[in-house]
Amino acid sequence: MEFLSFRQTEDIAYVTLENPMEFNTLTMQLLQELDTLLKKIGAEREVKVVVIEGSEKVFCAGHSLREIESKTENEVLQLFQTCQILMRTMRDIPQLVISKVRKAAVAAGAQLVAASDMAIASDEAKFATPGINSGLFCSTPAVFLSRNIGRKKAVELLFTGNFMSAEEGLQYGLVNKVVPAELLDEETEKLAKQVTKQSLNIIELGKRQFYQQINMEDFQALNYATEVIALNSKHPDAQEGIRAFFEKRPPVWQDTKNTVL
Repeated sequence: MEFLSFRQTEDIAYVTLENPMEFNTLTMQLLQELDTLLKKIGAEREVKVVVIEGSEKVFCAGHSLREIESKTENEVLQLFQTCQILMRTMRDIPQLVISKVRKAAVAAGAQLVAASDMAIASDEAKFATPGINSGLFCSTPAVFLSRNIGRKKAVELLFTGNFMSAEEGLQYGLVNKVVPAELLDEETEKLAKQVTKQSLNIIELGKRQFYQQINMEDFQALNYATEVIALNSKHPDAQEGIRAFFEKRPPVWQDTKNTVL
């Protein structure tokens, strides 16, 4: 991998964007590398959380305008389709994906944060979708951004190109938590470990259920959720978890492929 680095700490995978000369822009190669790596992590099922992080100077500056300008319309379409595939992979893998944002997340960088299952930011982080300033409206970042922060704030960001602070990101729902920059590593690990104590099988089941139901009509969603929870109740990890609750002990999860619902 030329534009990524990877390390694993117990049940947590850390994926670092490594394109500092171009502010961690999402070039075609970086997108392909990240998609391939996430698919591999998902298939191997060795971790329960994936943390995506940038550098000390920037989280991600979005797509490369230099790359976009040099490509044909069809090539640009392929670039954004590759990004779409990456977003789908983030949604489909069993692990929860956490964006860890130390500095700026711009355009598709903000999209990456918005598409993650959770996000934590330092108090030095900031977010923007400034494509309109260059005549290239942030159409694709708008999708996940508007599903995180609400219409009015999304429109403000998309049509002014202005930055939003980390505290505003917390206020409007783009991030889960804002912490001092010097505590970002520690607090990210703490947040991740609140998830890794759970069964990966049930994380996968819950992640799929959550995103399936979220855009359904209320009682369509409840009907779907009712079926899921009934199946969930007979999953070996659910049965172990219930026994452990009554026996007042930590559960011992199976976390094997052949027990996934």
